[in-house]
Amino acid sequence: MAFRWTMHGDGRGLAPGEVVRPDERLSWPRTIGVGAQHVIAMFGATFVFPIVMGLDPNVAVMMSGVATILFLLIVQGKIPSYLGTSASFVGGVIAIRAAQGDSATVTGAILVAGLVLAAAGVAIHFLGVGVIHRIFPPVVTGAVVMLIGFGLAYVVADFYWPKDHWVALITMIATALFLVVFKGFLGRIGILLGLVFGFALSWVLDHTAGQITGPTATGEVTTHYRISFDALGKADWIGLPHFHAPTFQASAVVLVLPAVIALIAENVGHVKAVGSMTGTEVDPLIGRAVMADGVGTVVATAVGGSPTTTYAENIGVMAATRVYSTAAYYVAAVIAILFGLCPKFGALVAATPDGVLGGITVILYGMIGLLGAKIWIENQVDFSDSVNMVPIGAGIILAIGPVTHGITDDFSLAGIALGTIVVLGGYHLLRVIAGRPVKEASGGEIGFERDTAG
Repeated sequence: MAFRWTMHGDGRGLAPGEVVRPDERLSWPRTIGVGAQHVIAMFGATFVFPIVMGLDPNVAVMMSGVATILFLLIVQGKIPSYLGTSASFVGGVIAIRAAQGDSATVTGAILVAGLVLAAAGVAIHFLGVGVIHRIFPPVVTGAVVMLIGFGLAYVVADFYWPKDHWVALITMIATALFLVVFKGFLGRIGILLGLVFGFALSWVLDHTAGQITGPTATGEVTTHYRISFDALGKADWIGLPHFHAPTFQASAVVLVLPAVIALIAENVGHVKAVGSMTGTEVDPLIGRAVMADGVGTVVATAVGGSPTTTYAENIGVMAATRVYSTAAYYVAAVIAILFGLCPKFGALVAATPDGVLGGITVILYGMIGLLGAKIWIENQVDFSDSVNMVPIGAGIILAIGPVTHGITDDFSLAGIALGTIVVLGGYHLLRVIAGRPVKEASGGEIGFERDTAG
């Protein structure tokens, strides 16, 4: 079934109430059109997060296509999904960068996390999805998602916003309007529209208001233009992106491992959402999906790419078009790989001003954090119970701080990593002491579905 699809009807359209199933397709011109929509839907987050993590956006988009193909093959073409850049690793990567870690150290740490995620997928496949609910009940998964989002507040406050606070403010307002006012497809790419708006605003200000005085990427205060196209002019139209091999440091690995918890919860939520829309029993496939996500992350970071994850943006496109054909996802993956072969395009994206990123990330990080609260609400987590409230509250404060706890002279836990350990370890320790059973998600599933952050 991987590369064989039956034609849906006459291949031209759908009757009311009909859907194009994963093993079906429309005519190839229409399938290519739907695939192009999936590329546009994933572009915003897939390009923003590599920039935030200091990784090459060209490698990220190319490897997102490769990871998507691997995912479709591993799940045997039964779960249509696109694998774009994950936001869950941003906090750990920022901490690695703060400790003077380079891109090779970043991708090496994420590669190990990908291996752990793949191993978790294998375990879920053989032990059943219930094992996830016992180890990571909704109160824990919600807390981890929340502290990953809110734990990045200092990045906006200390790094992006001060670079150009007026552009950041205006970009934030414009992005919020795009997300709220626009409906349907335009609303789903609101982050991308905000990035384009902020880019255009910065260009206009450079040519009208002139240069700005503020800190550069190195922290040095200089007078400079908001946008520099020097790298764009030197980049080729066609060529391979800048691949690099990973390096491995245990201290860096510890900083990104908490993201695995969020990715497991995210994958379970997304797969179940697709199963609900297609009327397919997906529980036997959840382990494969999590494993495929881990494999995609390993392959991507092995050459210097970004971590991958299933995308709710693309699930939204399926809901809007009622086309669940995996053929459209193969098309999207090929288009993404072709974009990765255009260094000039990657240089353009990499020229995004820090002020623009400040306006976008303040919304993204906040939305990610509040998705943790969404998990709690959907699963009716009881915070009058001190077993829930105490470790969760403590872990979130440690992440938001961010608080650093020294273990040895050259190793410490800080921010999101420290908060996750306190949340997970503290919850299960207090639960055992109090003699409480684990409260699983309502209906036996983790209610997590990322709406715009990937």
